[in-house]
Amino acid sequence: MLIDELKGKALDEFFEGIMTLETVEECYSFFDDLCTVNEIKTLFQRFQVAKMLYNHHTYSEIEAEACASTATISRVKRSLHHGNDMYDVVFKRMQNKKNSEK
Repeated sequence: MLIDELKGKALDEFFEGIMTLETVEECYSFFDDLCTVNEIKTLFQRFQVAKMLYNHHTYSEIEAEACASTATISRVKRSLHHGNDMYDVVFKRMQNKKNSEK
């Protein structure tokens, strides 16, 4: 994993803090305090690109909807297909939650 070099008590504590957030509104407030608008846009865009790739959208559709460059799309695609499979975990959990709320 690329993040291995950052692993440690401080990063564990950071992730544990994020995991305490309970609502979307709490996430808005926390990330507003933590990040710049551009940092949030970058994170959101990568997530959006991953979701669209996961759902088999084309590069041109992703470029148009997510306003992402082909370089960003390629980078996210590499993580989606050769990463830690966490996009798959997250997207499946989101779908399961959506299905259980129906």
